[in-house]
Amino acid sequence: MISPLAFRLRPKDLGDVIGQEHLVGPDGFLTRSVKSGVPISSIFYGPPGTGKTTIAEAYAKSLKIHYIKLNAVTSNKKEMELAIEEAKIFHPTIIIMDEVHRLNKDKQDILLPFIEDGSCYLLGCTTSNPYIAINQALRSRTHLLEVKRLTDEEIIIGLRRAIESKDGLNNKLQFSEDALKRIAKSSAGDLRFALNYLEILSLENKDVIEEEDVKKIIRVPNLISDANDDAHYNYVSALQKSIRGSDVNASLYYLACLAKSNDLDSIARRLLVTSYEDVGLANPNASLRTYIAIEAAKQVGFPEAIIPLAMVTVDLALSPKSKSSTLAVQKAMSTIEDKPLDVLDYLKLTPVNVQEEDKYPYDRPDLWEKMQYLPEALKEVKFYEPWLSSNYEKALKENYDRLLRQGRSNNLKLLRRKK
Repeated sequence: MISPLAFRLRPKDLGDVIGQEHLVGPDGFLTRSVKSGVPISSIFYGPPGTGKTTIAEAYAKSLKIHYIKLNAVTSNKKEMELAIEEAKIFHPTIIIMDEVHRLNKDKQDILLPFIEDGSCYLLGCTTSNPYIAINQALRSRTHLLEVKRLTDEEIIIGLRRAIESKDGLNNKLQFSEDALKRIAKSSAGDLRFALNYLEILSLENKDVIEEEDVKKIIRVPNLISDANDDAHYNYVSALQKSIRGSDVNASLYYLACLAKSNDLDSIARRLLVTSYEDVGLANPNASLRTYIAIEAAKQVGFPEAIIPLAMVTVDLALSPKSKSSTLAVQKAMSTIEDKPLDVLDYLKLTPVNVQEEDKYPYDRPDLWEKMQYLPEALKEVKFYEPWLSSNYEKALKENYDRLLRQGRSNNLKLLRRKK
């Protein structure tokens, strides 16, 4: 049986790797490691199809070192123990671990001592952010190396190599320049995605593959394949940051990216939190409009859901912004973490040993805004700092300033006497 094209064209050494100049270029990290002959335990992280496992294998081959391939999900403890024994025989040995972020504590406990003393070297591969997904004990014993998405130009180099290679299509048919550009553009930096479609297109009964042939095959671009991987969260993050920066066109672009994967839940959560966090008091009714638009989107579902979502995205992006309430509560929470304080006696639900005239004055609404509510040690603290980006918050500031000028007191006896 013939192996897939992407598998057949895997690089034999670092010199065959496309792109990733920071790793495999003349002064790249891995190039320098190979020249010195010193293997280094590393974690390769980046989007799918960027060549993490391929680079790990090419690195081991360039070093001419024995290597073993394992998978953190499918390889059991027994297989890992056998790999360690094999590493002791063939020293030095590199263990290439796919899905390394899924390595549980039991499996880590097997590996860590041997990585620590140099009995074996670990090359882990993951699509997840290692600062979040990788255990600190493992991170501290490895170098973190980012494998980046390839550019369209680098993808085209890979496609041409596949067309010409004896292990590839061996020049059995030609592809127009526009066809190659279309494949590259649709692949979103994923060479494996591009090679898979090149292989499908090679089955066409034609001498030359044109752009129109590519369009018939690739109907959906390679945007987000897994709602749990980093690429997904990057699009979600970019959506909120674009709205915060009032770039309506970028906001709509990232909304469209998420909509392509029908990820209504993530879009809804992000738009709703953005309406409160970033637009906030500058346009408070925008939060209500956002909620209504999300409910409408859920009612109609995709593809029509994009219509109310687009409307509210434009609304949020072009609204004035105010993070004053968010920053205020964050400051309050930080204060609590530093020093939690007790509630003033007259604010307690059932105050004990408090004289009647020192109790909360339910019958004196005229005193409510003159009373002190913060603990004594915090009575001068101001958590809320108004943003003057809208008329609404300017009006809030006027009332806020009046209350600050008036001042507050915890002497309820004295307040009661004043008329």
